[in-house]
Amino acid sequence: MIAKNTYPWQQDKIVRHSQLMMSSFERLTGRNLLNCTGSPNEIAKALFEAEFALVSHGIETDPIFNYGNRKALQLWELEWDNFTAMPSRKSAQKTVQEERDKLLAETTTKGFSNFSGVRISSSGKLFYIEDGIIWNLLDTDNNYCGQAAIYSNYKFL
Repeated sequence: MIAKNTYPWQQDKIVRHSQLMMSSFERLTGRNLLNCTGSPNEIAKALFEAEFALVSHGIETDPIFNYGNRKALQLWELEWDNFTAMPSRKSAQKTVQEERDKLLAETTTKGFSNFSGVRISSSGKLFYIEDGIIWNLLDTDNNYCGQAAIYSNYKFL
């Protein structure tokens, strides 16, 4: 499911983004995203290969996914290049967009939020996420850089 860009975690921009996700998560929740030590490249690889799903989107008017680890790509049944070109709103059915928008707005205000909800893969398969966490991505100057989400509890409907 990754094809052309088989090892996105090797790209400098993704290594930096992995560090941003890790530091923002720890700063906002007080917890580690991943118990892993090593070089930034080793940490980026560990995040990409983790057993949980990890995604993030940017700050565009209609935010675009800019990261999805292997588990997320499998769930959405997309390759890296397709996933990172997709507006994040397409991860949920139109019927739950209002609920999703409220969650994103709440997270923007609070810094992070717990969430559960139904999402949809690229082929139309529905899956229910339980006990997920969504958080703001903040650089070292506290500038808003987007949002990320992590979850490991999900079931196909």
